[in-house]
Amino acid sequence: MGLLSFLKKKIDAPAAEAPSRPRAHDPGPITRMPLDTEAERARQREIARATAAKIDEIELEMASDIFDDDAWVGNRRAPAVASGAASAPLIDLNTDGLLGAPDLPDLAATAANAPAVEEAAILYANGQLNAAEHLLRACLVDAGRSERLPWWMLFDLYQASAREADFESIAIDYASHFETSPPAFAPLAAAEAGQPFVGATPTASLSGALDAGAGVQLARILAPSDTPVVRLQFSAVARVTPEGCAVLLSALQTLRQTGRELILAGADHLVALLRPMLVIGARDASEAPWLLLLELLLLMNHEKDFEETAMDYCITFEVSPPSFEAPARTALSVGAARATEGDRFLLPGVVEGDSAALLAAIDAHAARHATLVLDGSRLARIDYGAATALAAQLRALAAGERSIELRDLNHLVAALLRLLGAGEAARLYAHKY
Repeated sequence: MGLLSFLKKKIDAPAAEAPSRPRAHDPGPITRMPLDTEAERARQREIARATAAKIDEIELEMASDIFDDDAWVGNRRAPAVASGAASAPLIDLNTDGLLGAPDLPDLAATAANAPAVEEAAILYANGQLNAAEHLLRACLVDAGRSERLPWWMLFDLYQASAREADFESIAIDYASHFETSPPAFAPLAAAEAGQPFVGATPTASLSGALDAGAGVQLARILAPSDTPVVRLQFSAVARVTPEGCAVLLSALQTLRQTGRELILAGADHLVALLRPMLVIGARDASEAPWLLLLELLLLMNHEKDFEETAMDYCITFEVSPPSFEAPARTALSVGAARATEGDRFLLPGVVEGDSAALLAAIDAHAARHATLVLDGSRLARIDYGAATALAAQLRALAAGERSIELRDLNHLVAALLRLLGAGEAARLYAHKY
């Protein structure tokens, strides 16, 4: 038995001791196996996370060998990953962009779960979150259990409504069932207050080697601008140097200190590349990778992981550990797909009612760009009427042979737009788990 198979099967081990699931005809769909005590539930969660973290480390090493044969020379020990292993996501979230796989739009729902998926998307769009949740949870124990889309839609529903406990509960079941790392909880930006900006966002797409030359790619977003939001894409970064860490760290600190709002795409991927560079106790190494990792963990609001990494940094360089301050103006683009060049049009957190002003702004942006890219990383929900109007406008814009993409959509919104035929006029890319 291979090492990966052995480690992944361990995730399922605690589940084998739990009582059997209720039959399908029992009232109320249940997706978690009942546990005797809260302590036992916490123990199983820790076992799953610890095992997933080890799988992450091994798969990261395999991916790194593709790009840098010398990356793993020597006897290195990476700092301990926080017990919440969700903050060290599996590298395969972004391997489509790294390994040259085709950048394909989101596919339609399979026949097994299509009716439930479409109904749940409509219920969610109309604000009936409880009904949508009940329908999706039923999918997890019925014919759609083997399909991942209902799980992803449920993850997005919980993130949009800031329900971390419910998210964590099904994330452990998801990790065990599909033998993969559990996804990290990252509440959608729309769940937070003070997100009024809508429009084009300056973008810096880092790719290849993140080295001293990264300053050229970052110069555009560092220039003075009236636009309060900037976007950084890391999903195409293949290798990192200490010099590149210093350049990016300076840029992130400058943007944060000047009050610019940051949208980070592929930050989990960059974190995974940084961890093997850190060696506890190696004081002759550069501090830049450590400080960049701490900055990213802060911006991602991973407090526990930040504190454990800060303590490793303190031990290594014999300095006081930095303190955690929750970021006020940062949004994450979960499991971002391959980077796209040029400015994106940032959609608002919620679209409902009269959307005429939004559609007019999209028209004006489209007139200045051959490829129209709409950024859905903040879009938690669009109601049925507004989605219908948007789909109609996209068809009108596509009639002029314009290329249109909707990127980083949550799976509930993507399912609704597919249902309304928007996929015939535009390429729909849902974010990845």
